Formats: sequence, structure tokens, C-alpha cells
Amino acid sequence: MPINKASLLVLESFVRQREGGKKLRLIFLGPPGSGKGTQASRLSQRFGIPQISTGAILREAVANKTELGIKAKEYMDKGELVSDDVIIGIICDRIVQTDCENGFILDGFPRTIVQAESFDRMVKEKNIPIDVVLSLDVSEEMVVRRLCGRLVCPECNVNYHLEFNPPKKKGVCSKCGGKLYHRPDDEEDVVRRRLKIYKETTEPLIGYYQQKGLLRVINGTETIESIFKQLVIVLEGM
Repeated sequence: MPINKASLLVLESFVRQREGGKKLRLIFLGPPGSGKGTQASRLSQRFGIPQISTGAILREAVANKTELGIKAKEYMDKGELVSDDVIIGIICDRIVQTDCENGFILDGFPRTIVQAESFDRMVKEKNIPIDVVLSLDVSEEMVVRRLCGRLVCPECNVNYHLEFNPPKKKGVCSKCGGKLYHRPDDEEDVVRRRLKIYKETTEPLIGYYQQKGLLRVINGTETIESIFKQLVIVLEGM
């Protein structure tokens, strides 16, 4: 979906408003493998606000074998959701840091209605309102196809895909030369369990934020560039 000249002019105006002090606080929704992390990273660079990925934070804790990481690993290896006390504790500390003054992108949080309600109370107390909730719509079979072919670099956290984005050299990160690996939670049986949990616990958030008038749904089956353009158009119209 190409962006015409008029849309680009509106976007430039939106960016100037942001530079003048307008804040942009986002929540990303979507099933595992929907592309939230990829798009959040691009929006982070585009608008100069941090991407707060609970998944990346938890994987770092797992790699460092911290007490929190050990607890999180027990959930992640089973394809289950990490407990609320672990997640909410991380988020509470993160969004009040100085680099979040102009906004932030929450990638992977909240995951349940209970988390969302707790988060709503917290941001109300801190006067940090959410501006928009972006939901990427992707089918279950597309998710399985995407995740089961994913490879990750443990050194720089860059993701590759055997089909859609293979590294230049098999099994080796094209960016830093690290040895790529297939995450245990990307095995098909675990992926399908994760999707079942998503439908039961996280998908209801779509209705929750729709009732609040914050939800914007984006077709997540298109190309990365097309999805990004749609997201930018939504944000430039705020």
C-alpha cells in the first residue's frame, strides 16, 4: 500500500509535532510470530522512542541465570506465560526512566486482562496515559510457519528465518558472526501451545482496548514494509 505525497507531508508535520513535545505511548498486541518485535523496532527508530520488549528483557535474564531469569525460563520452556509479578515489576521500573519521557512502545505487555487492569491503574497514578493500542492480525498457520523456521543470534539478538530471511552463511549471524540457534519455544508443539494460551488469555485484550477506543487493527500478513507503512499512517493521523 504505497504512501502518496500528501501522506508524506502529513507525516512530516506529525514528526515536527513530536519533536515539539508531543508524546507517543504505544502498546503492541498480536499472537507470537505476528511481527510485533520487528515493527516495534522500526517505529522506535522512526519516532525516537524506546521499544520495551518484555521478551528480550526476560531472555537476557535467562541468559544471565539470575533468580528472575531462572523463574522465567521455567515458564518460557513450557510455552506458558511468565507470572504477572515478574512482568509488572519490570514494566513499572522501566517506563519511568528518563528515555521514556517522550513515549515508549510496549512489545509483549500486557498479556492478560488482569495485567491490563493493573497497568491501567498504575499509569493513571503516574499520569502516563496510553495513546494507542496496535493489533497485528495474523492467522495461526502463518504464525507456525514463521516461528518454526526462526533462528536467533545469542550475541546481538538479531533474528533470521530459514525461509523468509536466511543468514548469508548457514548457522552464522551475518551481523556479528555469532552461532545461530533455534529457540526451544519455537518448536511446533510448543508454538501451538503458546497460540492456545494466547487465544485464551491475551486475545480478549482486543475487545478490552476496543471498548476504551484505543484499538487499531493492522493486517499482519503483508510484507514488513507494507505493514510498517500502515502503522505509520495510523500514528500520523493521531
